[in-house]
Amino acid sequence: MNPSPAVDKRLTNLEIKASFTEDLLERLDAVIVRQQQQIDGLIREVAHLQQTASSGETTEFRSLRDAPPPHY
Repeated sequence: MNPSPAVDKRLTNLEIKASFTEDLLERLDAVIVRQQQQIDGLIREVAHLQQTASSGETTEFRSLRDAPPPHY
């Protein structure tokens, strides 16, 4: 029992769409993983800054304009 050409074409189109959808899902998953890693890093950095601020450590703020050029 062979499917009609119209059914075969529709099935092929659905398979193509499914393939593109699967590829998109994999790329979006990779983006989410990368964003979560960035969020985790930022959370650690904020926690470190909070710990530094609460422990009373003072670091003198200097503008980059005050810093000597790298060749010194």
